[in-house]
Amino acid sequence: MDIKTVKAAMLGVIVGDALGVPVEFMSREDLTADPVTGMREYGTHDQPAGTWSDDSSMALCLMESLTRGVDYEDMAENFLRWADEGYWTAHGEVFDMGIATRKALVKYAHRTPALECGASGERDNGNGSLMRIMPLALYLHEKMGACWNDEKDAHEVVHNASRITHAHPISLISCGIYCSIVNEILRGNDLESAVYSGIEKAKAVYAKQEEVSGYLPYFKEVDLEKLKSVPITAIRGSGYVLDTLKSALWCLLHTDSFFSCVLQAVNLGEDTDTVGAVAGGLAGLWYGLSAIPEDWISVLSREDEILALCEQFCESL
Repeated sequence: MDIKTVKAAMLGVIVGDALGVPVEFMSREDLTADPVTGMREYGTHDQPAGTWSDDSSMALCLMESLTRGVDYEDMAENFLRWADEGYWTAHGEVFDMGIATRKALVKYAHRTPALECGASGERDNGNGSLMRIMPLALYLHEKMGACWNDEKDAHEVVHNASRITHAHPISLISCGIYCSIVNEILRGNDLESAVYSGIEKAKAVYAKQEEVSGYLPYFKEVDLEKLKSVPITAIRGSGYVLDTLKSALWCLLHTDSFFSCVLQAVNLGEDTDTVGAVAGGLAGLWYGLSAIPEDWISVLSREDEILALCEQFCESL
Protein backbone atom coordinates (compact mmCIF):
# COMPACT_ATOMS: atom_id res chain seq x y z
CA MET A 1 0.00 0.00 0.00
CA ASP A 2 1.29 3.45 -0.89
CA ILE A 3 2.54 5.39 2.14
CA LYS A 4 0.65 8.49 1.01
CA THR A 5 -2.60 6.52 1.23
CA VAL A 6 -1.86 5.42 4.79
CA LYS A 7 -0.89 8.95 5.83
CA ALA A 8 -3.96 10.46 4.15
CA ALA A 9 -6.31 8.11 6.00
CA MET A 10 -4.67 8.41 9.41
CA LEU A 11 -4.01 12.14 9.25
CA GLY A 12 -7.61 12.54 8.11
CA VAL A 13 -8.75 10.79 11.29
CA ILE A 14 -6.39 12.72 13.57
CA VAL A 15 -6.96 16.15 12.02
CA GLY A 16 -10.74 15.66 12.19
CA ASP A 17 -10.42 14.63 15.83
CA ALA A 18 -8.20 17.62 16.72
CA LEU A 19 -10.57 20.07 15.04
CA GLY A 20 -13.41 18.73 17.18
CA VAL A 21 -11.68 18.49 20.57
CA PRO A 22 -12.05 22.17 21.59
CA VAL A 23 -15.79 22.22 20.85
CA GLU A 24 -16.86 18.75 22.00
CA PHE A 25 -20.39 18.76 23.46
CA MET A 26 -21.23 22.18 22.00
CA SER A 27 -24.64 22.41 20.35
CA ARG A 28 -25.21 22.89 16.63
CA GLU A 29 -26.89 26.18 17.39
CA ASP A 30 -23.80 27.50 19.20
CA LEU A 31 -21.51 26.30 16.43
CA THR A 32 -23.72 27.85 13.78
CA ALA A 33 -23.23 31.17 15.56
CA ASP A 34 -19.48 30.61 16.00
CA PRO A 35 -18.40 27.87 13.58
CA VAL A 36 -15.07 26.07 13.64
CA THR A 37 -13.00 27.26 10.67
CA GLY A 38 -9.59 25.93 11.71
CA MET A 39 -7.58 24.61 14.63
CA ARG A 40 -8.66 26.16 17.92
CA GLU A 41 -6.96 26.05 21.31
CA TYR A 42 -8.31 25.32 24.80
CA GLY A 43 -12.12 25.12 24.77
CA THR A 44 -13.95 22.10 26.22
CA HIS A 45 -10.92 20.14 27.42
CA ASP A 46 -8.54 23.10 27.93
CA GLN A 47 -5.98 21.68 25.50
CA PRO A 48 -3.57 23.44 23.11
CA ALA A 49 -4.34 23.57 19.39
CA GLY A 50 -3.56 20.35 17.55
CA THR A 51 -4.45 18.12 20.51
CA TRP A 52 -6.16 14.87 19.59
CA SER A 53 -8.23 12.68 21.86
CA ASP A 54 -9.13 9.06 22.54
CA ASP A 55 -10.31 8.59 18.94
CA SER A 56 -6.80 9.05 17.55
CA SER A 57 -5.05 7.44 20.52
CA MET A 58 -6.96 4.20 20.10
CA ALA A 59 -6.56 4.27 16.31
CA LEU A 60 -2.80 4.66 16.74
CA CYS A 61 -2.73 1.89 19.34
CA LEU A 62 -4.59 -0.36 16.91
CA MET A 63 -2.29 0.59 14.04
CA GLU A 64 0.80 -0.20 16.08
CA SER A 65 -0.65 -3.56 17.14
CA LEU A 66 -1.38 -4.44 13.51
CA THR A 67 2.31 -4.06 12.65
CA ARG A 68 2.60 -7.36 14.55
CA GLY A 69 -0.42 -8.95 12.84
CA VAL A 70 -3.99 -9.50 14.02
CA ASP A 71 -3.86 -10.35 17.72
CA TYR A 72 -6.87 -9.24 19.77
CA GLU A 73 -5.07 -9.65 23.10
CA ASP A 74 -2.26 -7.45 21.80
CA MET A 75 -4.78 -4.82 20.68
CA ALA A 76 -6.36 -4.87 24.13
CA GLU A 77 -2.93 -4.60 25.80
CA ASN A 78 -2.21 -1.47 23.77
CA PHE A 79 -5.58 0.01 24.69
CA LEU A 80 -4.92 -0.73 28.37
CA ARG A 81 -1.49 0.93 28.17
CA TRP A 82 -3.22 3.98 26.73
CA ALA A 83 -5.78 4.06 29.55
CA ASP A 84 -3.30 3.37 32.36
CA GLU A 85 -0.06 4.95 31.15
CA GLY A 86 -1.09 7.56 28.59
CA TYR A 87 0.46 5.52 25.77
CA TRP A 88 -0.14 7.14 22.37
CA THR A 89 -1.76 10.19 23.90
CA ALA A 90 -1.17 13.71 22.63
CA HIS A 91 0.46 14.99 25.83
CA GLY A 92 1.06 11.97 28.06
CA GLU A 93 -2.33 11.76 29.74
CA VAL A 94 -5.86 10.64 28.93
CA PHE A 95 -8.43 13.44 29.16
CA ASP A 96 -11.39 11.75 27.46
CA MET A 97 -12.63 8.15 27.57
CA GLY A 98 -16.01 6.64 26.78
CA ILE A 99 -17.94 4.79 29.46
CA ALA A 100 -18.15 1.50 27.52
CA THR A 101 -14.43 1.61 26.75
CA ARG A 102 -13.54 2.30 30.38
CA LYS A 103 -15.68 -0.61 31.62
CA ALA A 104 -14.24 -3.00 29.03
CA LEU A 105 -10.65 -2.12 29.87
CA VAL A 106 -11.31 -2.58 33.59
CA LYS A 107 -12.53 -6.09 32.75
CA TYR A 108 -9.45 -6.73 30.63
CA ALA A 109 -7.19 -5.51 33.44
CA HIS A 110 -8.85 -8.16 35.64
CA ARG A 111 -7.89 -10.89 33.14
CA THR A 112 -11.10 -11.23 31.18
CA PRO A 113 -10.21 -12.43 27.64
CA ALA A 114 -10.16 -9.54 25.16
CA LEU A 115 -13.07 -10.80 23.08
CA GLU A 116 -15.28 -11.08 26.17
CA CYS A 117 -14.70 -7.56 27.46
CA GLY A 118 -17.02 -5.48 25.32
CA ALA A 119 -20.57 -4.91 26.54
CA SER A 120 -23.36 -6.21 24.31
CA GLY A 121 -26.46 -4.40 25.56
CA GLU A 122 -28.45 -2.18 23.22
CA ARG A 123 -27.47 0.85 25.32
CA ASP A 124 -23.79 0.02 24.79
CA ASN A 125 -23.63 1.34 21.23
CA GLY A 126 -21.39 4.34 21.60
CA ASN A 127 -18.99 5.11 18.77
CA GLY A 128 -15.83 4.01 20.57
CA SER A 129 -14.96 1.15 18.24
CA LEU A 130 -15.99 2.85 15.00
CA MET A 131 -13.76 5.84 15.75
CA ARG A 132 -10.58 3.71 15.84
CA ILE A 133 -11.25 1.14 13.10
CA MET A 134 -9.57 2.83 10.09
CA PRO A 135 -6.17 1.05 10.41
CA LEU A 136 -7.87 -2.34 10.29
CA ALA A 137 -9.69 -1.41 7.07
CA LEU A 138 -6.34 -0.53 5.48
CA TYR A 139 -4.81 -3.74 6.81
CA LEU A 140 -7.59 -5.98 5.47
CA HIS A 141 -7.41 -4.43 2.00
CA GLU A 142 -3.72 -5.20 1.80
CA LYS A 143 -3.65 -8.58 3.56
CA MET A 144 -6.95 -10.18 2.51
CA GLY A 145 -7.39 -8.68 -0.93
CA ALA A 146 -9.57 -6.10 -2.62
CA CYS A 147 -12.68 -8.28 -2.31
CA TRP A 148 -12.39 -9.05 1.39
CA ASN A 149 -15.66 -7.26 2.14
CA ASP A 150 -17.61 -10.02 0.36
CA GLU A 151 -16.42 -12.57 2.91
CA LYS A 152 -17.95 -13.41 6.30
CA ASP A 153 -14.61 -14.42 7.83
CA ALA A 154 -13.02 -11.06 7.00
CA HIS A 155 -15.96 -9.18 8.52
CA GLU A 156 -15.50 -11.30 11.63
CA VAL A 157 -12.01 -9.81 12.03
CA VAL A 158 -13.60 -6.35 12.07
CA HIS A 159 -16.22 -7.52 14.55
CA ASN A 160 -13.63 -9.01 16.88
CA ALA A 161 -11.62 -5.79 16.87
CA SER A 162 -14.80 -3.99 17.92
CA ARG A 163 -15.77 -6.62 20.52
CA ILE A 164 -12.83 -5.68 22.73
CA THR A 165 -14.91 -2.70 23.87
CA HIS A 166 -18.21 -2.73 21.91
CA ALA A 167 -19.87 -6.08 21.22
CA HIS A 168 -23.48 -5.27 20.28
CA PRO A 169 -24.43 -6.12 16.66
CA ILE A 170 -25.22 -2.46 15.85
CA SER A 171 -21.62 -1.53 16.68
CA LEU A 172 -20.27 -4.55 14.78
CA ILE A 173 -22.29 -3.77 11.66
CA SER A 174 -21.37 -0.07 11.79
CA CYS A 175 -17.67 -0.94 11.86
CA GLY A 176 -18.13 -3.46 9.06
CA ILE A 177 -19.94 -1.01 6.79
CA TYR A 178 -17.33 1.69 7.40
CA CYS A 179 -14.44 -0.67 6.63
CA SER A 180 -16.28 -1.93 3.55
CA ILE A 181 -16.63 1.63 2.22
CA VAL A 182 -12.93 2.23 2.87
CA ASN A 183 -12.19 -0.88 0.83
CA GLU A 184 -14.30 0.34 -2.09
CA ILE A 185 -12.52 3.71 -2.06
CA LEU A 186 -9.19 1.89 -2.11
CA ARG A 187 -10.37 -0.14 -5.10
CA GLY A 188 -10.60 3.09 -7.10
CA ASN A 189 -14.36 3.51 -7.38
CA ASP A 190 -15.90 6.95 -7.75
CA LEU A 191 -17.22 8.30 -4.48
CA GLU A 192 -20.91 7.47 -4.84
CA SER A 193 -20.12 4.00 -6.19
CA ALA A 194 -17.74 3.37 -3.30
CA VAL A 195 -20.33 4.37 -0.72
CA TYR A 196 -23.07 2.37 -2.46
CA SER A 197 -20.97 -0.77 -2.98
CA GLY A 198 -19.45 -0.60 0.48
CA ILE A 199 -22.84 -0.44 2.15
CA GLU A 200 -24.53 -3.04 -0.02
CA LYS A 201 -21.71 -5.59 0.08
CA ALA A 202 -21.58 -5.44 3.86
CA LYS A 203 -25.35 -5.70 4.18
CA ALA A 204 -25.35 -8.71 1.84
CA VAL A 205 -22.88 -10.51 4.09
CA TYR A 206 -24.86 -9.65 7.23
CA ALA A 207 -28.17 -10.73 5.71
CA LYS A 208 -26.81 -14.30 5.75
CA GLN A 209 -25.72 -14.19 9.41
CA GLU A 210 -28.44 -15.05 11.88
CA GLU A 211 -26.64 -13.38 14.81
CA VAL A 212 -26.67 -9.93 13.15
CA SER A 213 -29.28 -10.01 10.37
CA GLY A 214 -32.08 -9.02 12.71
CA TYR A 215 -30.40 -5.66 13.26
CA LEU A 216 -30.20 -4.66 9.59
CA PRO A 217 -33.52 -2.73 9.77
CA TYR A 218 -31.72 -0.25 12.05
CA PHE A 219 -29.55 0.54 9.03
CA LYS A 220 -32.30 1.36 6.54
CA GLU A 221 -31.18 5.02 6.52
CA VAL A 222 -27.60 3.96 5.77
CA ASP A 223 -28.36 3.97 2.07
CA LEU A 224 -26.75 6.03 -0.69
CA GLU A 225 -29.93 7.60 -2.06
CA LYS A 226 -31.36 8.33 1.37
CA LEU A 227 -28.10 9.88 2.54
CA LYS A 228 -28.00 12.05 -0.58
CA SER A 229 -31.55 13.32 -0.10
CA VAL A 230 -31.92 13.68 3.67
CA PRO A 231 -31.65 17.28 4.99
CA ILE A 232 -29.03 18.29 7.52
CA THR A 233 -31.77 18.76 10.11
CA ALA A 234 -32.20 14.97 10.13
CA ILE A 235 -28.50 14.37 10.77
CA ARG A 236 -27.28 14.12 14.38
CA GLY A 237 -23.73 14.41 15.65
CA SER A 238 -24.42 12.33 18.74
CA GLY A 239 -22.21 9.65 20.28
CA TYR A 240 -24.56 6.85 19.17
CA VAL A 241 -22.58 4.77 16.70
CA LEU A 242 -25.29 4.72 14.05
CA ASP A 243 -25.67 8.51 14.21
CA THR A 244 -21.90 8.90 13.84
CA LEU A 245 -21.76 6.61 10.81
CA LYS A 246 -24.65 8.41 9.09
CA SER A 247 -23.24 11.84 9.93
CA ALA A 248 -19.80 11.01 8.54
CA LEU A 249 -21.24 9.62 5.31
CA TRP A 250 -23.63 12.55 4.94
CA CYS A 251 -20.76 15.03 5.27
CA LEU A 252 -18.66 13.09 2.76
CA LEU A 253 -21.48 13.07 0.21
CA HIS A 254 -22.58 16.70 0.68
CA THR A 255 -19.20 18.45 0.48
CA ASP A 256 -16.52 18.73 -2.19
CA SER A 257 -13.19 18.90 -0.33
CA PHE A 258 -11.42 17.52 2.71
CA PHE A 259 -11.56 20.99 4.25
CA SER A 260 -15.31 21.39 3.87
CA CYS A 261 -16.08 17.78 4.87
CA VAL A 262 -14.32 17.85 8.23
CA LEU A 263 -15.55 21.32 9.11
CA GLN A 264 -19.11 20.30 8.27
CA ALA A 265 -18.69 17.22 10.46
CA VAL A 266 -17.36 19.17 13.44
CA ASN A 267 -19.96 21.92 13.12
CA LEU A 268 -22.78 19.40 13.44
CA GLY A 269 -22.15 19.72 17.16
CA GLU A 270 -22.32 17.22 20.05
CA ASP A 271 -19.65 14.49 19.64
CA THR A 272 -17.56 16.75 17.45
CA ASP A 273 -14.19 15.03 17.76
CA THR A 274 -15.46 11.57 16.86
CA VAL A 275 -17.70 12.64 13.98
CA GLY A 276 -14.77 14.72 12.74
CA ALA A 277 -12.42 11.73 13.01
CA VAL A 278 -14.75 9.24 11.30
CA ALA A 279 -15.58 11.66 8.46
CA GLY A 280 -11.98 12.84 8.25
CA GLY A 281 -10.62 9.37 7.66
CA LEU A 282 -12.91 8.83 4.68
CA ALA A 283 -12.28 12.34 3.32
CA GLY A 284 -8.53 11.93 3.69
CA LEU A 285 -8.65 8.71 1.69
CA TRP A 286 -10.89 10.18 -0.98
CA TYR A 287 -9.21 13.55 -1.51
CA GLY A 288 -5.66 12.45 -0.76
CA LEU A 289 -2.83 13.64 1.45
CA SER A 290 -2.26 16.86 -0.48
CA ALA A 291 -5.84 17.96 0.23
CA ILE A 292 -5.28 18.09 4.00
CA PRO A 293 -4.18 21.63 4.90
CA GLU A 294 -0.51 21.61 5.83
CA ASP A 295 -1.05 24.09 8.65
CA TRP A 296 -3.53 21.67 10.21
CA ILE A 297 -1.01 18.81 10.02
CA SER A 298 1.95 20.81 11.30
CA VAL A 299 0.17 21.85 14.49
CA LEU A 300 -0.69 18.25 15.47
CA SER A 301 0.91 17.01 18.64
CA ARG A 302 3.52 14.30 17.96
CA GLU A 303 3.31 14.79 14.20
CA ASP A 304 6.70 13.19 13.54
CA GLU A 305 5.89 10.12 15.64
CA ILE A 306 2.54 9.70 13.89
CA LEU A 307 4.20 9.83 10.48
CA ALA A 308 6.88 7.37 11.64
CA LEU A 309 4.20 4.91 12.77
CA CYS A 310 2.49 5.25 9.39
CA GLU A 311 5.81 4.31 7.76
CA GLN A 312 6.25 1.35 10.11
CA PHE A 313 2.70 0.16 9.43
CA CYS A 314 3.13 0.45 5.67
CA GLU A 315 6.41 -1.50 5.77
CA SER A 316 4.75 -4.28 7.81
CA LEU A 317 2.01 -4.91 5.25
